Amino acid sequence: MQDIKWGIIGCGDVTEVKSGPAFNKVPHSSLIAVMRRDAVKAQDYASRHGVPKWYSNAADLINDPEINAIYIATPPLQHEEYTLQALAAGKPVYVEKPMTLNAASAKRMADAAIHYGVKLTVAHYRREQPMFLKIKAMLDEQLIGDIRFVQLQMLQPKSTDLIASSATNWRIDPAISGGGLFHDLAPHQLDLMLYYFGAVKRSSGIAIHQDGLHTADDLVTGQILFDQGVVFNGTWCFTVAESNQADSCEIYGAKGKISFPVFGSKITVTLDGAVQEYPFEPLQHVQQPMIAKVVDYFLDKGPNPCSAEDALQSMQLLDSFTIF
Repeated sequence: MQDIKWGIIGCGDVTEVKSGPAFNKVPHSSLIAVMRRDAVKAQDYASRHGVPKWYSNAADLINDPEINAIYIATPPLQHEEYTLQALAAGKPVYVEKPMTLNAASAKRMADAAIHYGVKLTVAHYRREQPMFLKIKAMLDEQLIGDIRFVQLQMLQPKSTDLIASSATNWRIDPAISGGGLFHDLAPHQLDLMLYYFGAVKRSSGIAIHQDGLHTADDLVTGQILFDQGVVFNGTWCFTVAESNQADSCEIYGAKGKISFPVFGSKITVTLDGAVQEYPFEPLQHVQQPMIAKVVDYFLDKGPNPCSAEDALQSMQLLDSFTIF
């Protein structure tokens, strides 16, 4: 392959700006076709985004000989099924986060990639954004000294949806999403912790349903002990008052602290009593840096930016926080 010619399965809200247009903006990459079970919506997406082909059946897109890579952007319920179909067809896959419904399903996907000898990457795209790369550089150079612990809070009122809107709000249906809003948002945060601090020694958590409006957990707490001795404490609650809304991650070291919102665009470093801020411009297409790395990987020009094995660890953490 000299160029990646993409087909998207599931051209919903998340693909409108965050990912879809980026496939035509990355060198050696173009978007050839999209698929959605609703043919009218698939055709509309293709027309609005200048995509040459559209399908209402995933198998037809996967078997299109012009397409040589598949991006799966459906709700998590379909991730495993479509990933296995694409891998069996010999086409590399870029699949949305969370990787799938649970760790057992993620393991089957990872095993299938090995079995078929076909590449699989998971869309933990914050790994390649400038702000989070800057944080990793700060940690690698030990700007705040040896890391002691991490404190994360994601507190949202019921009216807030940080990722994307949906008419049926499938994100709070565990049968489709794997859980609730925790399963939608926490993969971003937990993957960053794995990216920064490596292997996990042990983890546990508590998940409960307090509000009564739907079946998904709306309060989750979790703890992680990393092999290198860093301790992580996280709290996710999606029914707080608007005045208590928070998106905060604080990394404490022997010399100071790095603070940042996972869904924001500013790093604050406190070191020896001095505070310095590092603002970042929001990206037009948040997945574009990651897609560039995926294209390089699929073309044998670079490493896998987030392997199935990497993402499996995130799924294991989600399970350890929510399954007792």
